[in-house]
Amino acid sequence: MSGDPGREAYLAEGNARQARKRAAADALIRDHDGRLLLVNPTYKSGWDLPGGMAEGNEAPEDALRRELREELDLAVADLRFLCVDWVGPHGPWDDLLGFVFDAGILSPQQIAELKPSDEEISEHRFFEIPDALTLLPERQRVRAVNAIQVLEDGVPRYLRNGVAL
Repeated sequence: MSGDPGREAYLAEGNARQARKRAAADALIRDHDGRLLLVNPTYKSGWDLPGGMAEGNEAPEDALRRELREELDLAVADLRFLCVDWVGPHGPWDDLLGFVFDAGILSPQQIAELKPSDEEISEHRFFEIPDALTLLPERQRVRAVNAIQVLEDGVPRYLRNGVAL
């Protein structure tokens, strides 16, 4: 802190006027056969990658850990960044930063203990990757495809509306 109350007030005013970004964080979670975990949300049709929206001032990886705990009672320590997608305003929504992290391969014991633990998730299932991709909404599918490519080549990606730059 500078100790100058006028400067602090000026910075606080600027902070209050600056744009706020929505952020979502999803996970690629696999089993030992390479299948991808999807969840079936109760609040919309179709399947999703596990994860969800960040709360105010919450880091994307912390949001993902919280969502996995809340929705699947799954604790994940290690996450590896794979890609981020800036999604421009669409429908009633402002822009969004959509992060995808690698949450690794679950052990058979972890898989046996997985269960929807939140009313937002009706079920979960592992799918072969081509099948999983066909079940995802388009924006999430594009991020998942790019994230899977990062698993293969190790090069993180920045996307803009689903297009790698």
